[in-house]
Amino acid sequence: MDPTTDNAGQTGDPGTARDALEALRAEIAKAVVGQDPAVTGLVVALLCRGHVLLEGVPGVAKTLLVRALASALELDTKRVQFTPDLMPSDVTGSLVYDTRSAEFSFQPGPVFTNLLLADEINRTPPKTQSSLLEAMEERQVTVDGTPRPLPDPFLVAATQNPVEYEGTYPLPEAQLDRFLLKLTIPLPSRQDEIDVLTRHAEGFNPRDLRAAGVRPVAGPADLEAARAAVAETTISPEITAYVVDICRATRESPSFTLGVSPRGATALLATARAWAWLTGRDYVIPDDVKALALPTLRHRVQLRPEAEMEGVTADSVINAILAHVPVPR
Repeated sequence: MDPTTDNAGQTGDPGTARDALEALRAEIAKAVVGQDPAVTGLVVALLCRGHVLLEGVPGVAKTLLVRALASALELDTKRVQFTPDLMPSDVTGSLVYDTRSAEFSFQPGPVFTNLLLADEINRTPPKTQSSLLEAMEERQVTVDGTPRPLPDPFLVAATQNPVEYEGTYPLPEAQLDRFLLKLTIPLPSRQDEIDVLTRHAEGFNPRDLRAAGVRPVAGPADLEAARAAVAETTISPEITAYVVDICRATRESPSFTLGVSPRGATALLATARAWAWLTGRDYVIPDDVKALALPTLRHRVQLRPEAEMEGVTADSVINAILAHVPVPR
């Protein structure tokens, strides 16, 4: 068998992989209306082997978005509803005693999947949050001293409700910094909402994506080829310095008590590189950095209370920094 072809017949050619990943938007649009930026963000995270924090009010199709992405990529997906009584073993798995063999056997938890939807992650205590974040960082689960690797690709899409904080455990800054991107899922426009209701009136069932026409258009081989091509995308010293200048400006901003860490700078360089490749270039330009700056940096900064009281947002400060930092020629 040709080593560049997987069992589904998908090639590992970078050009074919880009076309396949571009086709995701049209395929997911069969189930989810008007969320192209979120789809692009999830694809960028897969290319960078990162994880995504999805923020949006209930009912904006966050769960459906992840399920549709998994279906279009032919990947396994699982969903965990995070609650105050959820234990770490409910996520990672645990040892179970088998009375027939008189031995303990490991029962994998839902984290052993390709796309894990961690629904309302801020509703579970820090201990359970930490167990998931450890799996995200190490890409393995250790139980009774035995490390068990997670599948590849592996992406956590964690959601949180931005308007309801009672009974929640907000993620601390050190844990937020481990998410590659924070994507905001907005309410749909009037026309998009009309389209959603029209689909439901015509019999659309969000629990049956096959009936909606969502089919696999890419797969793990395409992702692997794409990742290899992204790694070959050229980054000039001027672009590297531009990313550093943006991140250093967040640390010096009077509106922030916490600026972007070097890990955040590395993340911005990686996401800009992935975006450059997705748009058809083998080199990064300043516009790639600007395009990914908000989703990559917005959760890595902390506003001063007085700035927050004046209605200042992290996005507005980052946009001002992007307008102020000199762009390389």
